[in-house]
Amino acid sequence: MLSVEGLEAGYGRARVLFGVSLEVGEGSLMCVMGRNGVGKTTLLNTVMGVLPTTGGTVTFEGRDVTRLRPDERVRLGMGYVPQGHETFPQLTVMGNLMVTLEASTHRDSSAVEEALEVFPRLKPLLKRPAGFLSGGQQQQLAMARALVTRPKLLILDEPTEGIQPSIILEIEEAIERLHASGLAILLVEQYLDLALRLADSFLILDAGRVVHSGAAEELRGEHVHRLLAV
Repeated sequence: MLSVEGLEAGYGRARVLFGVSLEVGEGSLMCVMGRNGVGKTTLLNTVMGVLPTTGGTVTFEGRDVTRLRPDERVRLGMGYVPQGHETFPQLTVMGNLMVTLEASTHRDSSAVEEALEVFPRLKPLLKRPAGFLSGGQQQQLAMARALVTRPKLLILDEPTEGIQPSIILEIEEAIERLHASGLAILLVEQYLDLALRLADSFLILDAGRVVHSGAAEELRGEHVHRLLAV
């Protein structure tokens, strides 16, 4: 479904990614891991077109999307939930969902209800401004907004970062449910235990390069623990 080959990107003259390659198969869940500052968010931003590539290609469902804008990639079926619980704070929860629906290609209102089924905690909060939600509720809303577009691939950047434990469990259950439904997921996650429970495969970055990748079972190895240790 998603194929990244030799990806290079950075900020100005500072190069961050050095020839990163990965594959996310249809219906699979890949977890991207690594210490802070190794290029994980840069990788996702480049895959989504938020950051331009300086080398390599991004292919989605057999189509080269390397030069497409982020909104064009969303229309093709790539959903992105960036780090930081991003919502429209002045809009209500329902307003956030409806704005996303209006911008979608399908505009099928049942997509809103489908997203709320995944995150039922949001149902009593539909009239509340997003800016008054807790961090965990905002993260659930950000994910629900991405689901309203009915993506074929969901890209998540550390969805459990800074979230209270009870909501982390709900987010994990939502990711499991989406994965079980056949949705392909590319997930950046710091928690090794969570990755072990969710992932089919993994990739570890260090200084912008892939240093290890494989099936999720390999995450239990001592070599992997050393690569992730602070």
